[in-house]
Order: sequence, then C-alpha cells, then structure tokens
Amino acid sequence: MDYLPWVIVALVSYGALAPLTSKVTEEVPPAVSLFLATAVFLVLTLGVMVATGLNPLSYVAEPRAGYIYVGGVFLGVGILSYYYALQRGPVSVVVPIYGMFIVGSSVIGILFLGESVTPTRIGGIASAIVAVYLSSGAE
Repeated sequence: MDYLPWVIVALVSYGALAPLTSKVTEEVPPAVSLFLATAVFLVLTLGVMVATGLNPLSYVAEPRAGYIYVGGVFLGVGILSYYYALQRGPVSVVVPIYGMFIVGSSVIGILFLGESVTPTRIGGIASAIVAVYLSSGAE
C-alpha cells in the first residue's frame, strides 16, 4: 500500500482547493484563477520531472499519447467548469456534485476497461449517489 501516503496528501491538498477557489473567484475571474493556479502546477510538475530525470519530450509521440491529449481536454474543461461552479454556488453543494465523477469513473471502468462488478462495488456506487444527494442539501 505504498500509494496510501500519496492519496492522503492528495486528499488534504485537493480538499483545500475548493474553499480557496470559491473565495478567490469572488474577485478574480475563474479563468484567470485557473490559469495562475495552472502556472504554479506546471512549475511544480517541472520541478518533479527535473528532480527525477524525466524528459516529457520523449513521450510526445508515444503511440498512446493521443489518450494523454484527449485526457488533457477533459481535464481542462472539467476543472474550468468546476472553477466557474465554485464561483457561482456554495462549496457544500458544488463539491459533492462534482464528486460524482467518482461514480462516473467507476462505471466507465466497469463498462469499458473490464473491471469486475462485485456486490461491494455496486453498494459503494449506490452509497456514493445517496451521499451526494444528501450532502448537497437535498430536501
């Protein structure tokens, strides 16, 4: 479980993102906020690549690089939409609805990547849907 520390760091870091973004987009447009945050993200990522000796140019023309580029489009549209949603709505509603990407990703994994369907997984997906419905303030 060498991934667990990374997941915890991601959870804490990503958990702080929504409130910060909601606050900053009260005065800074979402597109500008995302652009500047992405600049910081790119500098950090470049630092990791330099420190670990990775050369991104060697992957530009990889046979599966198209998946990376399409993923980048989905990531860009998704995060930009998320920033706009956080500007317009309460964090306590926007974040749980946005969090439904977990369900969507699970279903895609099952349907297109051949991941197994188990009673536990079905229960988890159903529970996530109920949790989002309840935590987003449904009456």
